[in-house]
Amino acid sequence: MSSKWSKGKLIAAGLLLTILAAPAISQISGPPKRGAVGRKAVQMPVPDFTLIDQDKRPIRFGSLRGKAVLVTFIYATCPDVCPLLTAKFAGIQRGLKSRGLNHHFLLSVTTDPEADTPEVLRSYGQRFGADLRSWAFLTGDKNELSEAWRFFGVRVKKHDKGLTDHTGLTTLIDRQGIRRIDYYGNSWTENEVLKDIADLAARK
Repeated sequence: MSSKWSKGKLIAAGLLLTILAAPAISQISGPPKRGAVGRKAVQMPVPDFTLIDQDKRPIRFGSLRGKAVLVTFIYATCPDVCPLLTAKFAGIQRGLKSRGLNHHFLLSVTTDPEADTPEVLRSYGQRFGADLRSWAFLTGDKNELSEAWRFFGVRVKKHDKGLTDHTGLTTLIDRQGIRRIDYYGNSWTENEVLKDIADLAARK
């Protein structure tokens, strides 16, 4: 068999695999390139994930319909970006209250469920002055969390000494449960997100 013929068969096989994989790939968000920053408009219905909040109560994403939902991914012992993101969320929560925007909810989803028990997450939220009536810190079953990470395109890798490497993603979901805007990294501003939430709240 000639090398030319073998190469042709390999190319054809590769194309076939790409076509077969396309439907599955279209159902999730691919992770951004490492170190990506900025924002991206998206339009993806969010599955009805069920996770556990800081008070051990189940939180269904579907139960938040009718509210603009801002989601980010953190873990409580993170030494760098996560505290910055959580501080921004605290500022956004204060900004929403001062603007009289009531139909909203904030979610901080752990990337380290082994360490982030509900008690740990409650303490973490309290350190940032979170109003837990409209901001939940979520952990849960590892399989359910993995499905949520996969849908949102969040890669998670556990390291030694309690460190976890994960994609820096914050995303905004509209009142119909459609994911609308992804914010990558930590370069976005509180005012930028507040404006986006206000714009979504104004839509019927």
